[in-house]
Amino acid sequence: MNTITPDWAERWEQLDAWLHQHQVLWHSQPFSTPEPEWADHHPALAAWLEQLDDISCQQHEQQPDALIDPLSRWLPSLTQYQALLAVPVMEGPDCSLPESLAKAMPGRKRQQAGAFVGALLPLQSSVFDWCCGSGHLARTLINTPAPHTPGSVTGLEWDQALVQKGNQLARASGDAVQIKQQDVMQLGDFWPLEPHGVALHACGDLHRQLIRQAINQHLPRLSFSPCCYHLTCLPQWQPLSRQAQNSLLKGLDRQLLRLAVQETVTAPERVTRQRHQLNLWRLAFDGLQRQLRGQDRYLPLPSVSPTLLQGSFTDFCRWAANEKQLELPTVIDEQNWLAYGKKRLQQVQRHELLRHLFRRPLELWLVLDYVLALQETGYQVRLGTFCDRQLTPRNLLIDAKFPDNNPL
Repeated sequence: MNTITPDWAERWEQLDAWLHQHQVLWHSQPFSTPEPEWADHHPALAAWLEQLDDISCQQHEQQPDALIDPLSRWLPSLTQYQALLAVPVMEGPDCSLPESLAKAMPGRKRQQAGAFVGALLPLQSSVFDWCCGSGHLARTLINTPAPHTPGSVTGLEWDQALVQKGNQLARASGDAVQIKQQDVMQLGDFWPLEPHGVALHACGDLHRQLIRQAINQHLPRLSFSPCCYHLTCLPQWQPLSRQAQNSLLKGLDRQLLRLAVQETVTAPERVTRQRHQLNLWRLAFDGLQRQLRGQDRYLPLPSVSPTLLQGSFTDFCRWAANEKQLELPTVIDEQNWLAYGKKRLQQVQRHELLRHLFRRPLELWLVLDYVLALQETGYQVRLGTFCDRQLTPRNLLIDAKFPDNNPL
């Protein structure tokens, strides 16, 4: 295990400058932009990406680091990539619940919770689980083998149905877990008594609220793995730390923040097929609507019911046109527009290989803002990965403690 603590303030500065230097490469969204600005600056790079066959494209999507060497001939600064992303490994013993105790708990969630808890050892106090759902993490915590078993675990969850389900599961297993109904975004005078707060994959505003409240309440220990940075009520990213107030990156909206979590390591084959068909149809309709409107501009569509994919492409076009109040021709040349959609999808997949290289740098840059905010208020902070990315790409863990002699 790496025992050297990196200078996270310096790393954040490096990432901020690096992301700013390359922002033209990741600001453009391939799905809505057939002719991105970066392709004008790097035509040979665009040509190399677009000549990749399907197998190579899939391999590079699954192993994005393998693109660093070939792309460095056009983008020499990519040689900094690995050093910028290096973080310690914080993996500990596997504390996953036995399958016999993991009722109604998906297998991957069981393993993720077990890896998360193992990275937190030793546990020395009672714990509260922020946005706990039905208590999967809470039950994993309370079943941690001695001498690391917390005295008690309290879960906070706003959904009454999940509260009831979680308490039923805890009672059935005889676990010292109590889940309380609480909207963590509307705490009022409430604050849990437990000195250690945890959260596994709390989204956007939920984990930002946890950080702010932990700082305000001088929580002795805070351990969390953030997720879904784009799920926020804010129209644009706002830093939590003083240092990040001086960021070179301006105007990051939700769509740009979404890039940080656009990685799926596993998906059922049926879901993959549906996604492929939907993306092809959306892009085919995009070409059609640009022609009909006489405007070379993307027209976003709302979410699609899977049942719509059981019909024809013409049916899909009628639905989309109705949503956007467009008048369709009597007959749609399906063959022509589906061929266009297929070609565009191939282009999108290859252009996304380049954009997806910036997912992890952007995520680490966001997470380091949290680390710096905690450090600026007196916390001693560990940052690292609690599991392999194949188990979950959202594998960054922040573990923050107040030192015993801290006057706060």
